Amino acid sequence: MTAYLRGTQMGMGHTVLPLLLETLLDGCDDADVLASYDEAIKDGVDILSISLGPNDQRFFPTDYFKDIHAIGSFHAMKSGILTSKTAGNSGPMPKTIANTAPWLLSVAASTIYRRFLTDVHLGDGKIFQGVSVNTFDLKKKLYPLVYAGDIPNTSGGYDSSTSRFCYENSLDKGLARGKIVLCDGYIGPQSAGFISGAAGAIFRSISPLVVADVFALPAVHVNDQDGNNIYSYLKSTSNPTATILKSYESKYATAPFVPPFSARGPNRITPDILKPDITAPGVAILAASPPCVPLSGVKGDIRIASFNIMSGTSMACPHVTAAAIYVKSFNPKWSPAAIKSSLMTTATPMRAVLNAEAEFAYGAGQLNPIKALHPGLVYDANENDYVNFLCGQGYDTTKLRIITGDSSTCTQGNIGLVWDLNLPSFAFSTTLSTQFKVAFHRTVTNVGSATSKYVARIDTYPSTLKIQVVPNALAFTSLGQMLHFTVEIEGSITSDIVSSSLVWSDGTYQVRSPIVVYVRK
Repeated sequence: MTAYLRGTQMGMGHTVLPLLLETLLDGCDDADVLASYDEAIKDGVDILSISLGPNDQRFFPTDYFKDIHAIGSFHAMKSGILTSKTAGNSGPMPKTIANTAPWLLSVAASTIYRRFLTDVHLGDGKIFQGVSVNTFDLKKKLYPLVYAGDIPNTSGGYDSSTSRFCYENSLDKGLARGKIVLCDGYIGPQSAGFISGAAGAIFRSISPLVVADVFALPAVHVNDQDGNNIYSYLKSTSNPTATILKSYESKYATAPFVPPFSARGPNRITPDILKPDITAPGVAILAASPPCVPLSGVKGDIRIASFNIMSGTSMACPHVTAAAIYVKSFNPKWSPAAIKSSLMTTATPMRAVLNAEAEFAYGAGQLNPIKALHPGLVYDANENDYVNFLCGQGYDTTKLRIITGDSSTCTQGNIGLVWDLNLPSFAFSTTLSTQFKVAFHRTVTNVGSATSKYVARIDTYPSTLKIQVVPNALAFTSLGQMLHFTVEIEGSITSDIVSSSLVWSDGTYQVRSPIVVYVRK
């Protein structure tokens, strides 16, 4: 990757000493993961960054007491440690987010200002633009162009219906070797392998051209229209040829937005808790790469480097972790919930025009580490608040203790409503065109100016909803002072999701919380 991103690169939290805990090699059991949490707690870490979890919905937890990360992060929270956790890479369908516990910070991925483009030159002079990180230099040499569906590995049991996707070993090696292959759909580098010895590959699909992958051979992903034009050229001549150029860096004018792979809400376990919480850069990220792993991840690829271009919520999560450490370094006594609140309420709002799922794609918005240092107000919560929430979700003492790991109990006196959990976001699920009225009770702690008056405003007021904040002004006389308010929402909705936001402002600080009302399905 030395040809790209030349210059001095500095990561967030670059002065932080990391503690790396091994949890998996070729898989692990729950006890290993929980042991890693316990080891981190014992070692006194400040923040936990967890970039692992299931992407297959069959293995998603169906309750918090069945979720090892919910349990481990609860234990961390009790010790004053915030857990920053990936939202997952199983998007873009609804309810694909796996990490939904309210005491941890769920991080979605977003695009950044740069993207990597790769050009395809055809023998007739036409040029098409796609995406990939292609480090191979074919010197603009034209190679024979073939369609993968025309060269199946019949001796291996494949036919055109499968070979057209270009999975490794699905093509006839004798017919693929030394040629550039046009493939239907898009598969990742490790599924493609070396594509039966092909000189290169052109993938055409209807998938958005967002993620630039590193393949073990020259490769590029083009959109469906361009792919069809390439196919038409291939079939129009007896000697079709093409070449794939080295990639180049370009600006991404529409960034940031959430890419398709980033997991979406709503929350599978507690529908009235908004997830994901926040978004951070997770596409085309320069990341450290182990010298024993090929750039493409394909065995036999001899290219190795200290850094690689990677994408995923596992790239986004460390950004938020570093920001959390940054905030905590200036506020060492802040609780995990206070740090989480500071990150969420200062996030930069994102646009639903680029992500129709709105907050279920990006949560509170794009991470803003500088603003997070001075949030003005924070929504704080502690172990007792989460215990009350769990008891209110129908937990008995046995299930509760699986999570808490202590002698906590559920009684008639500690059953809390989900709408009263002191989160920096508001979510309510309902049915289409059904009248409802709901009240959210919240408490904010003053961490801005000792003497200050905050006034509430509702941004993007939905026409079918009445949203009222009581009281609509909060006057603080000291730092650390806590004041209470209620958000009342009444009405009905005629679309799948309706978004708004509550902003508390004293003229200096803007404390923003997303409000989401959506149709429960």
